[in-house]
Amino acid sequence: MPSSFHTEPSRRQGNLALLALALGSFAIGTSEFASMGILQLFASTLGIDVPTATHAITAYALGVVIGAPLITLMAARLNRRTLLLCLMVLFTVGNLLSSQASDIVQLIAARFITGLAQGAYFGAGAVVASHIVGGERAGKAFSLVVSGLTIAMIVGSPLVTFLGQHLGWRSTYLCVTALGALALLALWAWTPKSGALRGNPVMREFAALAHVQVWMMMAVAALTVASIFAVYTFIGPWVTDSAGLPANQVPLALALFGLGMALGNIIGGRLADRYPYRGMLLGFGLALLVLVTLALVGRHPAVLMLALFGVGLTTMMAIPTIQVRLVRLAPGAPTLMGAMNMASLNLANALGAWAGGMSLAAGYGLPSTSWAGVALTASGLLLFAVGVRRVPATTAPATAQG
Repeated sequence: MPSSFHTEPSRRQGNLALLALALGSFAIGTSEFASMGILQLFASTLGIDVPTATHAITAYALGVVIGAPLITLMAARLNRRTLLLCLMVLFTVGNLLSSQASDIVQLIAARFITGLAQGAYFGAGAVVASHIVGGERAGKAFSLVVSGLTIAMIVGSPLVTFLGQHLGWRSTYLCVTALGALALLALWAWTPKSGALRGNPVMREFAALAHVQVWMMMAVAALTVASIFAVYTFIGPWVTDSAGLPANQVPLALALFGLGMALGNIIGGRLADRYPYRGMLLGFGLALLVLVTLALVGRHPAVLMLALFGVGLTTMMAIPTIQVRLVRLAPGAPTLMGAMNMASLNLANALGAWAGGMSLAAGYGLPSTSWAGVALTASGLLLFAVGVRRVPATTAPATAQG
C-alpha cells in the first residue's frame, strides 16, 4: 500500500482516506464529549464545584470558535493534507497537556489549546471528503467526516469515561492522546497528495465573511444546536441525581445519545443533498418536542434514556443541512465555511453549557437545563424564519478546492 498518491484516488484509496478522516474526527469527538462524562470526576479532584468545572468545557468550545477562522485564514494557502496533519499534531499535544493539568486554570488553558484544532480540521476534512466523493454530494461528504464524531459518542466517549471512573480522569485524556497519534499516522499514510487540495489566496477565503447571510446562518446554528449541550454537559447529574441511577449507567447514557446522533447524521446527510431546508426544520422541530418531554418527565429512567437518544437523533438531522447551506452561500471558500460551521456548533457548546450552568446555579434544578435548551432552539428557529434568505438546492456546489 503506498503511503500517498498524486492522482485521483481509486475507490480503495479513497475509502482509506475517508477512514483516516473519520478516525481523526473520532479522536476529536472522544476528547470533546468525554470531558462532559468526567466533569464530576475532575471537579472533585481539583476541588471545585460542577458549575465552575464547566469552564473547562467552555474553554474548549471557545478554542474551536476562535481557532476555526483564525487557523483557516492563516493556513489558507496550505494544501489541505498538510493542514490536516498540523492540526492533528496540535490536537494531540493539547490532550497530553490536559492529562497533566494540576488545577482548573491549567486545565482550562489545555482544553482551549486542544479546541483550536477542531474547526479547521472539519473544514479541511470536508473539502478532502468532497474531493473523494464528488462536490455534488457535499452533504454526504460532511456526514462522512462527522461520522467519526458520532461514533465517538457511541463508543469512544463512553469507553474513556468508563476508564476515567476506574483509573482516574487523567487516563481519559491520555487515551485520547494515543488516539490522536494513531489518527495522525493514518492521515499521513492515506490522505491523498493532490493539486486539487491546494489552498486559496487568503483574501478569497476572507471575502466569504463579508456575506451577511453567512453570519445569520451561523447564528441560527449556534442557537439551535445549543440545546444538545444544555443537556449533554450535565448528562452525569441527569443519570445519577435526577433518575437515581448508579454512576455506571452514565456510559450507557452517553452511548445512547451518540447512537441517536449517528443515526441522525446519516439521515441528515441524505436530506441535505436533496432538500434545501427540510432536514434542518424537521430536526429542530422534533428536538423541541423531545426537550419538553425530557424537562417534564426525564426523572423516569426509561424516559430519560429515550429522550437522550431523541435529542441526539433530532438535532443531528439538521447539522449537514447547515453545512451545505453555508457552502452554497460562499462557494469560493468551502474550507472556511466548514470551519465556521464547526465554530458555530462549538459556540453552541459554550452557550448550552453556560445556559445550563446558569440555570443550575440559580437553583432551578436539572429540568431547567432542558428548558434552557428549548428556549435556545426556539430562538434559533425564530431567527431563521425572519432573517435567513432561502438558497435553492439547485445552486451549483462548491468545488473540492479550498
